[in-house]
Amino acid sequence: MTVGESLQSDSVTTSRPSPERLSASFWRLCSASAASNLADGIVKVGLPLVAVGLTDSPVLVAGVAMAFSLPWLLVALPAGALVDRLDRRKVMLAANTLRAALFGATALAVTLGVTSIWLLYVVAFGAGVAETLYDTSAQSILPQVVARDVLPQANGRLHFVELAANQFVGPPLAGFLVTGGAALAVAGPAGLWAVAVAALLLVRGRFRVERDRPTALRADITEGLRFLWRHRLLRTLAVMVGGSNFTTSAVLAVLVLYAVGSDSAMGLTEPGYGLLLTALAAGIMLGSLVAARIERWLGRPLSLGTSLLACAAVVGIPALSTNPLVLGAVFLAGGVLIATWNVITVSLRQLITPDRLLGRVNSGYRMLAWGSLPLGAAAGGLLAEWFGLRAVFAIMGVLALSLLLGMFWVTDSAIHAAERDADRQE
Repeated sequence: MTVGESLQSDSVTTSRPSPERLSASFWRLCSASAASNLADGIVKVGLPLVAVGLTDSPVLVAGVAMAFSLPWLLVALPAGALVDRLDRRKVMLAANTLRAALFGATALAVTLGVTSIWLLYVVAFGAGVAETLYDTSAQSILPQVVARDVLPQANGRLHFVELAANQFVGPPLAGFLVTGGAALAVAGPAGLWAVAVAALLLVRGRFRVERDRPTALRADITEGLRFLWRHRLLRTLAVMVGGSNFTTSAVLAVLVLYAVGSDSAMGLTEPGYGLLLTALAAGIMLGSLVAARIERWLGRPLSLGTSLLACAAVVGIPALSTNPLVLGAVFLAGGVLIATWNVITVSLRQLITPDRLLGRVNSGYRMLAWGSLPLGAAAGGLLAEWFGLRAVFAIMGVLALSLLLGMFWVTDSAIHAAERDADRQE
């Protein structure tokens, strides 16, 4: 693995980050992530709510969310290549500065009464591009900030902060801001991204990986994809997480029809359904804090295999029970283990990928993981239409269980061999 630069000065060095537990630089990055993800959580709820005030067309309103997520399919690969070419902290600074400027200008447009749904599309797409650059850089910079032996702990803390800000605090705060006016709902995220910029400015050091020779962007993208495809362990994990996200997306796309309403199978109210989903999110937050401990207890292969079983339980349990307490308990426990999967696999990817390729490998990996989400949602809707809601849960539960076949290649010996190969590349 290519060695990251020292954080002690602005000069480029070849020393590995010191093995301190979690440095001040890490906590500054964590603060920037908290502010950025809180802004993301507000935008993903608040921007569509602003759109509702401009049009009553469901297609046009849905287009805002699509414009926001589309960059992950269109620009993820070149974004990864740029992250490997440039100083990763500076990419994060530029991305958040762009987002703050976009939303600051939009707040002014809203105040002056010159906004439109088409302006929201442009702003959402621009923010999505910046998010792609920021998130890819944030995952790629971490091995340059903390020592490798604390990567699971660092990823767990980051995952907790990101989830809490994005899914717990952001959405209700968005509703509060919208009640204060559309301009406030847009200006709020701009201010948070400015706070994130300030936190990143406090992180000292250079985070650009030195290159032996100049190469074309297309060649860089090809090199990253080739590494991901030829590395059997990473390739297997990428396929498994893509399959897992496919199943969860299919289930969550139709679960509301199964759960909400007096004539539904579960008969929940809208607040009750919100609490059910909160159980899953709470489990993921808890799992982010204890993932490193679970990894030490069970080892990585057993932890990952157990996480796949938990995913199968989460997507399959509605086919077996309509009791909200049973589903809530399964969702809570499943969330803990799903978070364990995330922390272990992200840390492993950071450990065994050469630093000069980490941005490209992260972006390719995440494109596969996130690209399966709309496919899963479409599959869930079609299967529900053809065979009924219970069939969706049963089919996805079986599909999630089939992902355990990948564990034949995700073994202790395979993981240790990958780590040894990475050490020899230093």
